[in-house]
Amino acid sequence: MRADMQTTLSPGCHHEFYILRHLYYATLTRLPSFVVHEHWASRHHFDLRLEMNGVLKSWAVPKGVPLEPGVKRLAIRVEDHAMEYGSFEGTIPEGEYGAGKVSIWDRGEYVLIESEPRKIHVEFHGKKLSGEYELVHMKDERGRAQWLIFKRSKSGR
Repeated sequence: MRADMQTTLSPGCHHEFYILRHLYYATLTRLPSFVVHEHWASRHHFDLRLEMNGVLKSWAVPKGVPLEPGVKRLAIRVEDHAMEYGSFEGTIPEGEYGAGKVSIWDRGEYVLIESEPRKIHVEFHGKKLSGEYELVHMKDERGRAQWLIFKRSKSGR
């Protein structure tokens, strides 16, 4: 069934136009990827990794990325990782940094909606994570950037 472009693009249908435009551009370019690793290191935690500028920007999320709007979680900025690390699952040997079991908890693509030095707004398209999320830089403590991550409600926050 063909879309009626007169109806789809009529005034007041900006949301539908945005979706059509997004789908069109998505077919022309590959969306950046994300991965969430579950990591059983000295302390069990999750690592959120976003493909940006040829690396995986990474945050350790001690209690995991929230699935429900209204839940805010600490996300500690850690060193960037090589893109190849996005597909890693296995065990990091004892004596090495991050020793312990690593598995992929979720993965997918994301749309970068906004990126500022202290705020990142994305829309995840994964198996477990879907919808809009924000990472907001709160403070630096003991040389580590402390961020909050939360899922935005459908109404915006």
